[in-house]
Amino acid sequence: MAVVIRLSRGGAKKRPFYRVVVADKRSPRDGKYLERIGSYNPLLPKHSDERVKLDTERAKHWLSVGAVPSDRVARFLEAEGLMKREARNNPKKGEPGANAKARADEKAEKAAAAEEAAKEAAAAEAEAPAEEAPAEEAPAEEAPAEEAEKSE
Repeated sequence: MAVVIRLSRGGAKKRPFYRVVVADKRSPRDGKYLERIGSYNPLLPKHSDERVKLDTERAKHWLSVGAVPSDRVARFLEAEGLMKREARNNPKKGEPGANAKARADEKAEKAAAAEEAAKEAAAAEAEAPAEEAPAEEAPAEEAPAEEAEKSE
């Protein structure tokens, strides 16, 4: 019989409370279990002693007879110093999808084309003779319609 140490959910809707249980792998999450060895209340602050309670002696016993902890329970057991948990790695997790890659490629092509056009414009400007800057224009006079409105 394959034995696992896992969480069994209890509590009301949106108010979870978990039991740390030792169960047969084939039994349902909230179904029958062999032994309850602790509890976990995720609603309490992380520094609270009441957040995770474990019977370390029973956990040691079940680990010694071959029980396999779930990921979350393995974190709890590592915090208690009962086992060493391997860090998990998913290098493809942060990789963008196919559509995002296509958009990034299009954006890079547009940026390269704009940069090319800017270089060509700078080269053309450097070759052209220097022109005099236009003189500042005098302020525009008021339109006749505006004068008529002011006089009324």
